[in-house]
Amino acid sequence: MNVLQRLFHVSKQAGRFPGAIASNLLTTCSSRVLQHRQAVPAQCFSLSSRRYDLAEFFEDKKNLGENEVKHGRAWNKDELRIKSNADLHKLWFVLLKERNMLLTMEHECNEKMELFPSPERLDKVNESMTNLEDVVRERNRAYFELETGETGERPAKLVTNQLGLKFYYRMFEHVIPKYANRKWKETHQFHYRGSAVHKFLRMYREKLYNVKRKQRNRERNEVMHLLKRFPGMDRVALAEKYPSVDVEKLYKLDKIRGNYVPAKV
Repeated sequence: MNVLQRLFHVSKQAGRFPGAIASNLLTTCSSRVLQHRQAVPAQCFSLSSRRYDLAEFFEDKKNLGENEVKHGRAWNKDELRIKSNADLHKLWFVLLKERNMLLTMEHECNEKMELFPSPERLDKVNESMTNLEDVVRERNRAYFELETGETGERPAKLVTNQLGLKFYYRMFEHVIPKYANRKWKETHQFHYRGSAVHKFLRMYREKLYNVKRKQRNRERNEVMHLLKRFPGMDRVALAEKYPSVDVEKLYKLDKIRGNYVPAKV
């Protein structure tokens, strides 16, 4: 009787082996599949065009040797304001890549003494990047004013350098406090002293005054020449074009009268 019970127990355990073996095989295979899936890097997935050479960063081959390259206009602020932050981020790097390509081709054309086709493309890219940066700054300013009540811009103040000239100093954080930062105090001195600096400032102001004075004299002489040549021209339009000149006062001078007798109407 004991022998029969032992045989029955052994046969029962043997019946369990195929299921256990199958479950172990499935567990091993599934773990290997998961490991294989996790081993695939995210860099293998891309939606950009497959161009793995450096030609992607240079001018297109069909535009080489052309005197003019067809291009569009610059992005304006109204078009950029309706785009999302993600689209603006992508567009910024597209414009940056285009600008680097244009600068590279311009330098190469200058080295080979060749004509750079459509140089206005660089101006339009720079204009687009400037407008994009202004739009992003507008959004940041609006967000920070709503959340914190401040603009969020980098703080700046009007200071004077060692030559007595004023400029805006953009402040930033330091690890060492201002009173203990000896190196910063040596390189950032917002004051001037000495007779040489005062003499330089006098001569510099005199130079600026002479530039403005010569500009006013040129405009005044040009207005006198126009009034002398065309006595009946529109004075209002002339005053709008030359706001620094008193047209009514010049009209009374004898210098603007021509050496002829005006025709009688």
